[in-house]
Amino acid sequence: MSLRLGMLTPSSNTVLEPATYALLAGASGVSAHFQRLRVLSISLEAGSTGQFDLAPMVAAAAMLADARVHAICWNGTSGAWLGAAADRALCAAITEATGIPATTATLALHEALRALGARRVGLVTPYLGSVQAAILTNLRAEGFETAAERHLEDPGNFSFAGHAPELVTRLVREVAAEGCEAIAIHCTNFRGLEAAAAVTEVPVLDSVALALWGALRAAGASPARVPGLGVLAKIG
Repeated sequence: MSLRLGMLTPSSNTVLEPATYALLAGASGVSAHFQRLRVLSISLEAGSTGQFDLAPMVAAAAMLADARVHAICWNGTSGAWLGAAADRALCAAITEATGIPATTATLALHEALRALGARRVGLVTPYLGSVQAAILTNLRAEGFETAAERHLEDPGNFSFAGHAPELVTRLVREVAAEGCEAIAIHCTNFRGLEAAAAVTEVPVLDSVALALWGALRAAGASPARVPGLGVLAKIG
């Protein structure tokens, strides 16, 4: 069966589309389809958080629905600092408007950590310290403990893609050395897939891979259809 996955994409993101295509390279019959919405910066200021209001996001999802996709994923991580309730409300609004099941990269992260039985979590992002602190607070609210974290004080969003994969890998290795049960690289415009492949002593969950994994599950499909997902391909 041909499976079409719809991805809501931040407008200034240049990583997630090629990364998703790379993950799907060995997957037969699975395709990803992208619809952009305006996202230019990441902070806790009203002008930034307002980028994630429901109306424009649901309107973008309606465009994906025209392609008769089997699931829609918000391939962004705003729910990490705005709170999981914001992402759940978004998914409910998308499904109500389109009739299509929906998920987000952040909800997929929580689901994957629970499936792995990982409570002590490492976090690597390019974000500002204030955004990182909000993410850590929300992770604790979801029942996780932060073992270690690294962030880059970058207000992004376009600039996130400019950080080299080698830097991301170094940060992940530093976090892994402090002891944790899993590590989240949580930004879909951050080059985390290389780190996820290079650091093998602990599960490393890249947000682009998580979004694809979550979309597959939302569509009722097995993640095993996409071998490129690595450890996530083994979590049903």
